[in-house]
Amino acid sequence: MHSDVKPPVAQTPSRSRGGGGSRRFFTDYGMVIVLAGLCLLFSVLTLSEQHPVGAAAAEDIADNIAKIVPGGSTVLIMAQNSDEDAEFVRKLSENIGGANMILLPPATGAPAVMRGRLAELDSRSRTFQYIITTNNHSATIRLILSQFPAFSDVKVIVPQSYKWPTFLLPDNIRNVANQITVIAIIAIGMTMVIITAGIDLSVGSMIALSAVVVAWLVGQFGGAQASTITMLLAALGGILVCGGVGAFSGLMVTGFRIPPFIATLAMMQVAAGLAYIFSEGKPIYQLPDSFVLLGRGTEPFLHIPNAVILMLVLYAIAHVVMTRTTFGRYVYAVGGNLEAARLSGIRVKAILFSVYTICGMLAGLGGVIMASQLKSGAATYGLTYELYVIAAVVVGGTSLMGGEGRILGTLIGAFIIAVIQNGMNLVNVESYTQKVVLGLVILGAVLVDRIKQTRMNRKASWRGDKAAA
Repeated sequence: MHSDVKPPVAQTPSRSRGGGGSRRFFTDYGMVIVLAGLCLLFSVLTLSEQHPVGAAAAEDIADNIAKIVPGGSTVLIMAQNSDEDAEFVRKLSENIGGANMILLPPATGAPAVMRGRLAELDSRSRTFQYIITTNNHSATIRLILSQFPAFSDVKVIVPQSYKWPTFLLPDNIRNVANQITVIAIIAIGMTMVIITAGIDLSVGSMIALSAVVVAWLVGQFGGAQASTITMLLAALGGILVCGGVGAFSGLMVTGFRIPPFIATLAMMQVAAGLAYIFSEGKPIYQLPDSFVLLGRGTEPFLHIPNAVILMLVLYAIAHVVMTRTTFGRYVYAVGGNLEAARLSGIRVKAILFSVYTICGMLAGLGGVIMASQLKSGAATYGLTYELYVIAAVVVGGTSLMGGEGRILGTLIGAFIIAVIQNGMNLVNVESYTQKVVLGLVILGAVLVDRIKQTRMNRKASWRGDKAAA
């Protein structure tokens, strides 16, 4: 048989022909509905009073300054030294600098600095009518003002507060996306492995191995003064090492027919041991400041983290590969019916070897991202991450029985897990309870998959009996 013969079983869930319109709709969009429902739930639970900071606070005051401060008044801007406060002072000074008022030089710094500035103005008998600050510092400033009788009539102006869910704040949404990047990227490879009816338990240890290899290589070839080329080559080295671990797992599964659970469980221990050997049991910190660009950097317009952009690009590529290429169809075929795929001319061993290698390389990339986020490499990274990766894949609709699953479903599954964790943190659910909830979510996803598989088997049996009759 030729290897390009189209297999009869390479069918993604979106092409399923069973069920009515409503069932088809839920199959295609059920996880999106669940994600939207979770976002709505945590938006309601975290609805609270919000206080603008930074540029938003400055714009709010500037828009209302003419209504609050009479013309000719003397105004003092006070804030501390954080980046948000610096942006607040800069923006506000620009926006009200041309207004009909006297603007004193801003007082920025710790409370002691603020008090010293007020003491200076008091000693010079310099009067002013208004202090502009943010809600975060208003109580402190009012307390300091109470120590100066000459300023008893000074009014403190703060931005107007508003009602909005903490969950939907832009910073929180970016945080959710950034926290899930490592899990979501590795879940691409895990989806391919599980579609072939396999499993890879070594991805968590490979995160640590990759992070340690990258940090070790950078430390050996430049350390904190390493060049960009050195860092790129070190990152490539970490990815290739983990790709080698994944390839070895694939070889054990295909060449020696060792069950994937056992083969990858053994490689999990091997990768963890290698990480400790490379790092000598200690974190490696000899990394340049620019190394954090991938893990902590953001693009300049929407401030989306670079790691999130990389994640989205990888998902777009993986989606095209799994839905539009021969390789993707063969992966589904191998998972749907391995023997039928072999008889159709598919090189089954090559497909299985490839998906484990890809999974390993993506785990290596996850380790590079984590090393960049934490600016270090340590053998303790990635603990239990294999469970979260598998959970994202299963919750996203990929069947543990093989042959069924979608890359974009995995992305949604990863976000579902991230939203649940972030939402429970925001409503102060203790960590032990979070583990119980996450476990029940995984169990529920597997149970739904099992019920769906049972129904499909019954329907196939009924159709076979009907055709025989």
